[in-house]
Amino acid sequence: QVHLVESGGGLVRAGGSLRLSCVASGIIGSINAMGWYRRAPGKQRELVAAITSGGRTNYADSVKGRFTISMNNAKDTVTLQMNSLKPEDTAVYYCNAEHLPFSSWGQGTQVTVSS
Repeated sequence: QVHLVESGGGLVRAGGSLRLSCVASGIIGSINAMGWYRRAPGKQRELVAAITSGGRTNYADSVKGRFTISMNNAKDTVTLQMNSLKPEDTAVYYCNAEHLPFSSWGQGTQVTVSS
């Protein structure tokens, strides 16, 4: 079975940093891309950042310049370095792995940024 295990969430003050990590296992084929999504209370789920196996990245406008996404050489781990955190970054963050024709999700990790 496919597992995506997230870690690194927590409580941080505005201006602080957190580093999220997601490790995928049980995927038979290769991973085409991995990414992070988030859902804040009362808000729609949104893409935060994504990276392809070739290293191409995509960021939400709201996090550009503050967040950095990366993937390891084995293409099974994605990391999101979050700097200069703002209260509006507070959300549950979900890891996603695309392994065509499938897509898998982690269970989510809470990020809370206090003012």
